[in-house]
Amino acid sequence: MDKIYIEGLEVQSLIGVYDWERDATQRLLVDIVLFSDLQKPAYSDDVADTLNYAEVAEAVAQVAKQSKFALIEALAQAMITHVFETFPVQKITLKLSKPDILADAQNVAVEFTRERKDT
Repeated sequence: MDKIYIEGLEVQSLIGVYDWERDATQRLLVDIVLFSDLQKPAYSDDVADTLNYAEVAEAVAQVAKQSKFALIEALAQAMITHVFETFPVQKITLKLSKPDILADAQNVAVEFTRERKDT
């Protein structure tokens, strides 16, 4: 299976369980590995034949922007669900990072790997 990587995608989201986290959006970072068959675009050199990573990035950013989740786990799953509903991806690994949340840590993150259930 072929892979497309989107790394360090910065998105904004209202996320968190504490009252002070609900006052303003926060910066989140998303790393995505999209598993898809890329043989056709590899030979055709036609963007219409491939998984458009710019569209995937925009879709994930929109899910984050519209989110009102408390937990990054729930937001990560919503992002994955939306990608599966919108794009021809067989499998996805998504890491969602909340880098500015702990003063003594560089990052806090969750990472999920999910496979399409309808294949």
